[in-house]
Amino acid sequence: MSNITNDIRYIGVNDHDIDLFEGMYTVPEGMAYNSYVILDDRIAVMDTTDCHFVSEWLANLDTALAGRKPDYLIVHHMEPDHSSGIEAFAKAYPEAKIVATAKAFTMMKNFTGVDYADRAVTVKENDTLDLGSHVLTFITAPMVHWPEVMMSYDSTDKVLFSADAFGKFGALDAEDEEGWACEARRYYFGIVGKYGAQVQAVLKKAAALDIRIICPLHGPVLNEDLPYYLDLYNTWSSYGVETEGVAVFYTSVYGNTKKAVEILEKKLQEKGCPKVAVTDLARDDMAEAVEDAFRYGRIILATTTYNAEIFPFMREFIEHLTERNYKGRKVGFVENGSWAPMAAKVMKTMLEPCKDMTYMDTTVKILSAVTSENEEQIDQLATEILA
Repeated sequence: MSNITNDIRYIGVNDHDIDLFEGMYTVPEGMAYNSYVILDDRIAVMDTTDCHFVSEWLANLDTALAGRKPDYLIVHHMEPDHSSGIEAFAKAYPEAKIVATAKAFTMMKNFTGVDYADRAVTVKENDTLDLGSHVLTFITAPMVHWPEVMMSYDSTDKVLFSADAFGKFGALDAEDEEGWACEARRYYFGIVGKYGAQVQAVLKKAAALDIRIICPLHGPVLNEDLPYYLDLYNTWSSYGVETEGVAVFYTSVYGNTKKAVEILEKKLQEKGCPKVAVTDLARDDMAEAVEDAFRYGRIILATTTYNAEIFPFMREFIEHLTERNYKGRKVGFVENGSWAPMAAKVMKTMLEPCKDMTYMDTTVKILSAVTSENEEQIDQLATEILA
């Protein structure tokens, strides 16, 4: 437990037992489930925790309360990693009100069988809650990344309680050698990436606020260099380019497509490409591949024809992109096939839902092994993608 401000305490927990977040994302550094309490004339608890840590969370809350009783539980987000303590809280503090959006109360009943109608305080956009010295203003944030989500702003300490926005993978007591952006980017594009328009709408609301501290439901509290975090979120949610360079994604069965990618990487470097990020889709983390696809403005997809389609890892990768509204990129293709190469055609067809895409005229067509003619095509593709 730690102090965020004089009146706001952190009462969250760290999870080092989890292997897959949301059953999908590897989290080798664990996960943090953040919760906060505002100690004022009236006390507000901000969200609960994951089901495996309810007892620990209640103990943290009890310590922070120091003998007092909470007046409100504010539910910003009903996803179970934040709401699993609602039932235990309601039993421990029967006089406390529960504050949430109407959709959140519907979900509450879906999850717990109870909607707490006798103690529910339903709020909407710009409603306020007076705690004494602190006044909270509620900001609806539908589809960031669930429909019931809201944020709240404390105008006294200038704190934005941002729900899942500005979150990242990793427990708070884990070493973070790569910095905030790496795991925050992977988290954003994996979990929130589809809803860029909705994030943009919330960022416009946030721009009108004097924010000094951001308290997310995952990851560290942000209290320095806030323009850096806000600018990154603006870039990510507007599908802008964050890093200049080329990201290359490939699959290879017998090593020939990999050889073509190695030649391509060298050609790009020789032509002055500031950064070449290469991902083996069969072996590297898929979520990191997705984040790189959004990070760079130029990508090259290289794969084999497989069962008259494309190699499964490439198919999965492109599906991740299209379901997240991938757009506005330059794309080149490398295909390999021993008798009927059609991978480039399949990949381009899969990308048709993506808007504002620019496809390179040059497609590298490998018939089993890389030839000198292929090397010339690779050189031409490298020139074209950098133009």
